[in-house]
Amino acid sequence: MALINKIREKSGFAIGAIAVGLLFFIVLGDLLGPNSRLFNDKMVVGEIAGHEVPVQDFELMVEEAKNNYAQQYGRQPGEAEMAQLREQTWNQLVFKYAFEEEFEKLGLGVSDDELYDMVQGKNIHPAIRQMFTDQQTGQFDINRVRQTLQNLKTMDPAQRESWYKYEAELATDRLRNKYYNLFTLSNYVTTEEVKRYNAEQNSRAAMKYLFIPYFTISDSAVKVTDNQLQDYLDKNKKKFEVEEGRSISYVTIPVSASREDSTEYQKETSELAAEFSKTQNDSLFVKAESDTPYNGAFVSVSELPEALRTQTLEQGKLYGPFMENGTFSLIKVTGVKDGGTPSARASHILIKPENTTPEAKAAAKTKAQDIYNQIKGGADFAMMAAKHGTDGTASQGGDLGWFTQGRMVPAFEKAVFGASSAGLLPNLVETEYGFHIVKVTAPKTSKSYQLAQVTRTITPSDASREDAFRRASILASESKNADEFEKAIAKEKGLVKAEAKNITAADRGVNNLQNARELVRWAFDKETEVGKVSPVMTLDDQYVVAVLTGKREKGTAKVADVKDELTAAVRNELKAKQIQEKLGKITGTLEQAAAKYGPNAIVRSVTDVTLATANAQGLGFEPVAVGNAFGLKPGQRTQPIQGEAGVVVMEMTSVTPAPPVTDVNTFKQQLAGQRAGRVQGAIYEAVKKNANVEDNRVRFF
Repeated sequence: MALINKIREKSGFAIGAIAVGLLFFIVLGDLLGPNSRLFNDKMVVGEIAGHEVPVQDFELMVEEAKNNYAQQYGRQPGEAEMAQLREQTWNQLVFKYAFEEEFEKLGLGVSDDELYDMVQGKNIHPAIRQMFTDQQTGQFDINRVRQTLQNLKTMDPAQRESWYKYEAELATDRLRNKYYNLFTLSNYVTTEEVKRYNAEQNSRAAMKYLFIPYFTISDSAVKVTDNQLQDYLDKNKKKFEVEEGRSISYVTIPVSASREDSTEYQKETSELAAEFSKTQNDSLFVKAESDTPYNGAFVSVSELPEALRTQTLEQGKLYGPFMENGTFSLIKVTGVKDGGTPSARASHILIKPENTTPEAKAAAKTKAQDIYNQIKGGADFAMMAAKHGTDGTASQGGDLGWFTQGRMVPAFEKAVFGASSAGLLPNLVETEYGFHIVKVTAPKTSKSYQLAQVTRTITPSDASREDAFRRASILASESKNADEFEKAIAKEKGLVKAEAKNITAADRGVNNLQNARELVRWAFDKETEVGKVSPVMTLDDQYVVAVLTGKREKGTAKVADVKDELTAAVRNELKAKQIQEKLGKITGTLEQAAAKYGPNAIVRSVTDVTLATANAQGLGFEPVAVGNAFGLKPGQRTQPIQGEAGVVVMEMTSVTPAPPVTDVNTFKQQLAGQRAGRVQGAIYEAVKKNANVEDNRVRFF
C-alpha cells in the first residue's frame, strides 16, 4: 500500500515531465531544424527589387490561390497543381514589385474614370464581358454588371472583398498592357523588311557542295588542352550561361513486399476464397473485401480477364486466386447469358504480295499455299508464323487474341465467324492485305458473363518496411563522406547508385523520382556541402540516401561543369583547321577537290534551298554555310567553312527569286505580330533581371 501511495504522489511529477519532454520534442525540434525560425537569419522566400517576401505572406497568398482553385474545380489541388499555384504566386509577386516600380517611374496609372469605363462604360474589359455574357444567347448584359454593383453594399463581406480585389486586378492588367504597348506599338515593319523577309522565305537556290564530316577524323587524333577549353568558354560566355545547380549521387531502396508477405497473402486469400464461394450476396462481399469496386456489367469473352478466356466458365463457380503485377484476385461467375456480341479467337499467318502486279499476287498465293500444306503435314503453326508471318503477330505465333464481330475486315471475319469448330480453316483467306492461313483457336460464341471480382494489392508488411528502412539507415550512418558512401554501396548487396547532374532549385523530379522536393531542398540547403551524405528520405514507396557531388553557381558555367560540351566544340574547331589545311586552295571543280582530299569528301547537288531554313539535303542545319552561299552569284563558291557537322564549300548553281509581294500590309502585320510576342517576353526577362530577384523558395517548398 505504501508503494502505491508513493506512485500516486509522484504521478503528477511524471506526467508533467512527459508533457515538458513532448513540448521540447515538438517545439524545439521545429526551432532547431534546418528551416528553424530561431536560427535562420531570415524567414523569407526571396527578395524582389529590394522587397523581402516573408514566408508567412507567401503562404497566405498560396492558400488563397488554393481556395480559388477548389471553388473553381470543385476539388482540392494535388501536389502537381500546388507546385503550379506556388509558381503563379511567385510570378505575381515578381510582377508586383518589379513592374510597379517601372510604372511609377513612367507615371503610368489607371484613373477612376478609366476603371469605370472598363467595368460599365463603353470599353468593357474582356474579362468583365466574359463574366456577364449570357451562356444561352451569347450576349453581354450590361444591366447584370450594374445590378451587381448596386448590390455590393448588401453582399457578404467576403464576396464584396472579392469584387474589389477583382477590380484591382483589372486595373493591374490595364497597367501591364499600357507598359507593354509602349514597346510593342513603337515597333514597326518597313517595306524593305517585308521584301527581305519574302526573299528569305521564298527565294529558292540550287547549289552544289563539298562536305567533309568531322567524324572522319578520330577524336583520339585531336588533343584538347584545358587552356583551349577556357579560351573557348571566354569567347562564348553567352552560350554557357547557367542557373544555379546541384549534382548528386543517390541510392534508392524500394519498400516492396517480401516472399513472406506474398505467402501470408496467399494464406489470407485462401481463407477469403472459402468465404466468397459460400456468400449469397456477391456485390456486398466485393464491396466489403475488394480493393476495386463491384461492376456487375455483362462482358463478352473478349473482355474477360486473360486468366478466364481459356477456361470453360460455369455460373456460381469461383476461379482463382490469380496473381498479376503484385495483385491477387478471385473471380466468381455470377451470371451467364446468350445474345451478346459474338466473339472468337484465331491465329493467322499473313503473306503479303511484294507489289500490286498480278505476278506478285500469284507468287504470294503460291507461297501461302506451300506453308499451308506444311502445316497440314504436321508443321507447328506458331513456328511457321514466327518464320513466315509478315505482320506484328508473327512474334506471338500469329495469335490475334479474342476479338468481337465487326473488328476485322469482312472476308477474314466471315471465314472465322463462319467456322463451327476450332482448327485450321480448309482454305486460304484472301483480303486486301494478302493471303491468310487461319487457325480458329476458339470458335464463335455469343455468351456474355457477369463477374464478381475481389482484388487485393500485396502491400509490404511493417517488417518489410522496417527492413528497407534499416538498410537505408545503415548506408546513411556508415557514410560520412562521398568515399565512404561508395564503399558502403559496394558492401551492401543489391544497391545500385544513380547520378543526377545539375538539378535546379525548381525541379520537382530527379531522374525517375517523381516527388523529390525533399531531396532537392536538401541538396540546396546552405548546410549541405559537397561530399555530405543525406539522412534517409522517404520518397513515395522508397527510401533514398544521397551524397552531394557538386555545386554549380548561377552565371557563366565553369569549365568543369560543361567540359564535355566544350571539348566537343573545341575538338571540332581543331578538326576543321586540319581539314581546311589539307584541302588547301581549291582551283578546279569540287569533284577534283574531293578526289584530291580522299574518300571521306562528299560532293552533292541540292535544290530548293532557302535562306530561312538554312537546311540542305545531306548537310542538315548549316546556317553559316547556307548564309554565305546566298551571298554568291551563280558560278561562285565559298572558301572552306567551319560548319556545324563538318567543313563545307558551297557553290551557287542558280537562284529562283521570290515572287514579288502583292499584299505588303498583310506581311507587315504578320511580322509585327511575331515581334510583339518576342518583345513582351524580352521585356519581362529584362525587368526581372533588373530587379535582382533572389529566389529562396527551395528552402521551404
